[in-house]
Amino acid sequence: MFVGVDIGGTKVLAGEVDAHGTVVRTARRHTPGRRVPAALVEAALGEAVHEVAAGRRIEAVGLAAAGFVDVTRTRVLFAPHLPWHGEDVVARLTAAWHVPVIMDNDANCTALAETAYGAARESSSTVLVTLGTGIGGALVLGGELWRGAGGMAGEFGHQQVVPGGLPCQCGRTGCWEQYCSGNALVRHARARLGASAVLNAVTGDDPGALTGAMVTEAASQGDPVALAA
Repeated sequence: MFVGVDIGGTKVLAGEVDAHGTVVRTARRHTPGRRVPAALVEAALGEAVHEVAAGRRIEAVGLAAAGFVDVTRTRVLFAPHLPWHGEDVVARLTAAWHVPVIMDNDANCTALAETAYGAARESSSTVLVTLGTGIGGALVLGGELWRGAGGMAGEFGHQQVVPGGLPCQCGRTGCWEQYCSGNALVRHARARLGASAVLNAVTGDDPGALTGAMVTEAASQGDPVALAA
């Protein structure tokens, strides 16, 4: 049994994967955020992995991390939405879980999966963009994942699209993900919360309680503020 874990800015999703790439069962945990000790995020990871395993032997765990993973694929150098800053995550979790742990950037993992099992099976070269809490991306050229000189090629979300624009959690301004991500969706709707009876009701008139899922649900009900966002 192998376990794959998607580690995003808002959730951890672990899945048991069989030899054909089919997800057999999953477990989900909330991601505490980037302003908490890394141990809390790693505890959430461990809970999800062990729930999926249900006491069975795990052969290996693969981590798909929403962050800048170095060329050795052992360290998360920086993660805009997670509290890892240069730590050797692979060594720490291998020691904690007593199983081999392999890690890569989440978009790279998605590109490899789509190439092996999904929409890119017939393509030798692919551009992939991931859209979630932030924006990530990956390049497959001639059938090979393109990592770039430092292992972090494809971070499309941190291209500057608005010079002098909104500040980004990466430290720059005007990054694409500040305008087109899940966070951008929530910010846009929050600024117009007073005009939405639906969103006011689900948040209890608390702008800080608004989530992307709430905006999506309100849009499905025809709420004009959510639809505009």
